[in-house]
Amino acid sequence: MASNSQSPPLEILVRGPEQFSLWTGPPFADGQPAVKLDKVNCINAKFSDDGSKLMVTKSNSLITVYDCNTAKEIRAFEVPNVVAATLSPCGTYLQTFQKPSAPQEKNVTLWKIDTGAPVYQQSQKNMTKGNWPAIQFSSDEATACRLATNEVQFFDTGDFSKGVTIRLRVPGVAAAELSSSPGSHVAAFVPESKGVPASVQIFASGNASQSQPVARRSFFRCSTTQLKWNHGSTGLLVVVQSDFDKTNQSYYGESKLCYLTTDGMHEGLVPLRKDGPIHDAQWSYSGLEFAVVYGFMPAKATLFDKKCNPLLELGTGPYNTIRWNPKGKFLCLAGFGNLPGDMVFWDYIDKKQLGTTRAEWSVTSEWSADGCYFMTATTAPRLQVDNGIKIFHYNGSLYFKKMFDKLYQVDWKPESPNKFGDIAELIKSLNLVQLEDKKPAGQGPPKSTQTSVKASSANPQAQKPAAYRPPHAKNAAAIQAQLLGETPSESMSKNALKNKKKREKQKEKKAASDASSS
Repeated sequence: MASNSQSPPLEILVRGPEQFSLWTGPPFADGQPAVKLDKVNCINAKFSDDGSKLMVTKSNSLITVYDCNTAKEIRAFEVPNVVAATLSPCGTYLQTFQKPSAPQEKNVTLWKIDTGAPVYQQSQKNMTKGNWPAIQFSSDEATACRLATNEVQFFDTGDFSKGVTIRLRVPGVAAAELSSSPGSHVAAFVPESKGVPASVQIFASGNASQSQPVARRSFFRCSTTQLKWNHGSTGLLVVVQSDFDKTNQSYYGESKLCYLTTDGMHEGLVPLRKDGPIHDAQWSYSGLEFAVVYGFMPAKATLFDKKCNPLLELGTGPYNTIRWNPKGKFLCLAGFGNLPGDMVFWDYIDKKQLGTTRAEWSVTSEWSADGCYFMTATTAPRLQVDNGIKIFHYNGSLYFKKMFDKLYQVDWKPESPNKFGDIAELIKSLNLVQLEDKKPAGQGPPKSTQTSVKASSANPQAQKPAAYRPPHAKNAAAIQAQLLGETPSESMSKNALKNKKKREKQKEKKAASDASSS
């Protein structure tokens, strides 16, 4: 295997319309994945954050939990009219939301998986992406809280039967985000009301005496926010979105990016060098730097350190997505959704590009826990055709591709990146596998992909990507040719080429006649 013998194997969950399977690898023997668990009936499946448990929704009233080490079912829960369910980060609890059949019915339940018993219940009228899960946990499950009217409420995680033990009063609070590792702070968003601007405030977790925020930022023209904590819980990125753009430059409103720190050193806007929307902002796994893709297309991408100083410019192009490698050193900058699917792989430590490629129609994308592979997937219901999986090496060369009639979900099984060796050593062994196992089997990446990666590695500062144009533009073919690195003649139609040659001949004849007459 490519990874060290002490490292856990990589696994992939693949779910179709009615069943899921668990694959082992990569690397794949003979170019094809081995199957650890095959064709289990389900309507949904999700891993716990630490990868120890797998929750499988089998019907609208039956949820089973699997042990990921043994792939065996360990507990089944009968929950009538279940609408949503999730596991706590370490797989200790299952949280379910049932369709309420009566007002004030306690329809949110926290179940202890070991015993199968409910440990806490509450009522909740409706479920949205913003208020689910109702009870938030820190990554070690030492801290848990919930949002209530004008309050953020904390539990004693050793004994949920005590109910709410600490109430943090935040008048008008509409959203709260608990920091994950550790769960030392909570960020609260209060929308604009009666002329008072919206605000984001940071409080110390579970401390009733700490009623004053440790950091605060106010915003005018703010409709919604995204709150993103770093690993270490020292910094918070706030993407502020307003429905109306006063400059009339964007139909979709305007967005800003703010940065707050728990030590109160930073409470302001991130200095971005281009006007336009914030497409994506993501912390690295170390929590020491963050990257932002921003501005009108072609978008700009910049890396910042935790003091908000620019570290590295990643150029401009048709991008809206950032994915940091969990082992550090690498990142992928991509343009998915309504963009053509261009991907650029960077070594941000050595400040060079490793390779460029494309994964059209990608709906999901993520690095493997060992940092060696990057997987993209085209899934339903977002896209009903061309469903499939692509797995790339860390430098953008295509390693594996499989198409499906219908594909609904593809996830790496989560693992702590610390369980794997140093990224430089992992890559060395990966290259050996590629040379020894892949080429004789004829399963290596296509020649064109290998060539493009090789060329870009030899010349790290790759050409600046061409400006993005919508696909229906008249000169779409020429733009596509630029993005693919072709010369205009390569992308011209036969007629266009013929006409071009004709014009050139006419010019030559005219020049010759002019010369003879003179």
